[in-house]
Amino acid sequence: MVPAPVSIAYRFWIAAAVLLACLVIARKTTWPPRAAWRYLLAQGFALFCCNFLCFYYASAHVPSGLVAVVFSTAPIWNAINGRLFLGRPVRPAVMGGAVLGLAGIALLFLPQMAGHWNDGGMLAGLALALLGTLCFSAGNLLSSRMQALGLTPMLTNTWAMFIGATMLTVLALALGMPFTFEPELRYVGSLLYLAIPGSVIGFTAYLLLVGRLGPDRAAYCTVLFPVVALTVSAVFEDYRWGAPAFAGLALVIGGNLLAFMPGRPAAPAAGTVPARG
Repeated sequence: MVPAPVSIAYRFWIAAAVLLACLVIARKTTWPPRAAWRYLLAQGFALFCCNFLCFYYASAHVPSGLVAVVFSTAPIWNAINGRLFLGRPVRPAVMGGAVLGLAGIALLFLPQMAGHWNDGGMLAGLALALLGTLCFSAGNLLSSRMQALGLTPMLTNTWAMFIGATMLTVLALALGMPFTFEPELRYVGSLLYLAIPGSVIGFTAYLLLVGRLGPDRAAYCTVLFPVVALTVSAVFEDYRWGAPAFAGLALVIGGNLLAFMPGRPAAPAAGTVPARG
């Protein structure tokens, strides 16, 4: 069996090589400016290394459907982190949505945590899922920052994926993990699918959306993840639906919807006369 960090490294080595080939064929710039490298190093670590490791190991302790619920709070974290690190304003609705979302996560986890409050594995899984979501949010903000500098996601993803793959490789070697490879069609097919449609196309398209809509609204697509993931988890991982779980899912989705509903236009200041066409 191929260790998880090794498989993730393979995925991003392949994806980065494909992206670099696309840049060369399209005769686009292949080398980022010096000012971008600090952002690329941070994005490689956060989005293409730590993020994936956290979610992989979180799923070993927590049903994958619940991991997806934690991940669905990414739009809220993007909005909050955008305020902290980029100075973007946060509307009161976003904070209200954050409260609803966190309450929903608590309701979804309560049935699973019954009798497991002393289970270090379950608590560690929840903490890893949250850390992975924060790393994903950081990667979104870093991409937004680099696009503001005029760099395309294809270029930045190429080098951030190379950096992430390098970090994963060094980590695996330091831990003495074997760099094995399974030549079976199932493993090779899965790896290529995750590397090309999942990473080359998926991440490039998503981060283009981040540049156009902003990190918070682009991450809105994660709102529906829990519905699908919890359904799959109920079939394959014996996740049990109950009244608290349905209420929690409703709160998570409702919190995201509240947070990203269009705000009201600002009222004209007193004493001003509206412009006429």
